[in-house]
Amino acid sequence: MEKSQIIETIRMVRDEHLDIRTITLGLSLLDCVSDNPKKAASNIYEKITHKAQNIVQISQNIEEEYGIPITNKRISVTPISLLVGQTPSEEMIIYAQALDKAGKAVGVDFIGGYSALVQKGMTNGDKNLIASLPQVLTETKILNASVNIGSTKAGINLDAVSFMSKTIKRISKIKAEGNAKLVVFANAVEDNPFMAGAFHGISEGENFINIGISGPGVVKSAIKRLPETASIDQLCQTIKKTAFKITRLGQFIGSEAAKRLGYPFGIVDLSLAPTPARGDSVAEVLEAMGLEKVGTHGTTAALMMLNDAVKKGGVMASLRVGGLSGAFIPVSEDAGMIDSARDKTLNIDKLEAMTAVCSVGLDMVAVPGEIPSTTIAAIIADEAAIGVQNNKTTAVRILPIPGGKVGDTYSLGGLLGNALIMPYHQAKSDVLIKRGGFIPAPIHSFKN
Repeated sequence: MEKSQIIETIRMVRDEHLDIRTITLGLSLLDCVSDNPKKAASNIYEKITHKAQNIVQISQNIEEEYGIPITNKRISVTPISLLVGQTPSEEMIIYAQALDKAGKAVGVDFIGGYSALVQKGMTNGDKNLIASLPQVLTETKILNASVNIGSTKAGINLDAVSFMSKTIKRISKIKAEGNAKLVVFANAVEDNPFMAGAFHGISEGENFINIGISGPGVVKSAIKRLPETASIDQLCQTIKKTAFKITRLGQFIGSEAAKRLGYPFGIVDLSLAPTPARGDSVAEVLEAMGLEKVGTHGTTAALMMLNDAVKKGGVMASLRVGGLSGAFIPVSEDAGMIDSARDKTLNIDKLEAMTAVCSVGLDMVAVPGEIPSTTIAAIIADEAAIGVQNNKTTAVRILPIPGGKVGDTYSLGGLLGNALIMPYHQAKSDVLIKRGGFIPAPIHSFKN
């Protein structure tokens, strides 16, 4: 790197919250299968602790050498429902404990892949995994889970949606924070390095190193340096150039980590991922673009432009882009989003509209614990419909807070932030959800 580039990177780290949000080791566990659950769990523990034993130390070495913070070190594994066979739901905790224990042993922050792919139907293994989620997510520490209930090719599995909504309610009654580790997807991707939805897809190789970059603060600062009279074209160009710089750094760090670990380099996820810290907010980026408050009219257009510019700039800087790539809008994890939700400029309806043009979906949205499971199911179905119809990934990470009232704040801690409890529509959707079955795939999904 040239001297000017080094100085610029130091400034972005020091003043603008630039970091590598995650180095994630994707690891196949297909060879850990056994007809004995205890043996399979032992195989899982042994493989993870062997293959991932150096990921934290090497990441720390890279941080120290280059002065670039790497916020999280993570592991994603093969969707566990593919390994469990006929294991009953009450014994699924064996797999979960093996994953959680292995992740702690190697020192990573999170491990993802306690997952099932049920967009076209549920096997016994899928059903048992979902049924085990209340115990698993409230009795493990760093394990994350995801369930894919829809895709553009298959449509939306309403039976699975209903099952998941009831599961979310059961989790919330035990420990509300458990739902922060659970994502319900449509069109889930196989190389996503971000939690809670990371898993190592079955089309992936034996292992990969995937990188998730961040940098809302860097983008905001670049926009702030423009005069208010700057045109939309100038705004787009500025965001693209900034995304290029951030992604180039991610490509370099990811390649270096992969080389030192001796694993192939997978992808760079171009996402702008916020934290609860002031100045590291996607909402503040949108406001710097010209909105008085995120959630007001024009927010969806600004978010679309931001997402597109980030991708266009990032693609040029990386050999292989993947994951979710774009701007995340997790409410509790973004100080600006919380501000707008608190003054009622931002609500669930507006968030849903924004998800049509951003990375994922309704993320880290807290609601009163009294919300009916059928309403949760309807929220999931709405979000899945956006993804299925538009051939994009969408997701729901919703947090019913027992005893919580609209306007209350629930502390989740760390990167998860403080969840402001938001209102939902009281009119019911019970009849629609109880019909069950499948919402068919859109006509444009038929491309053979």
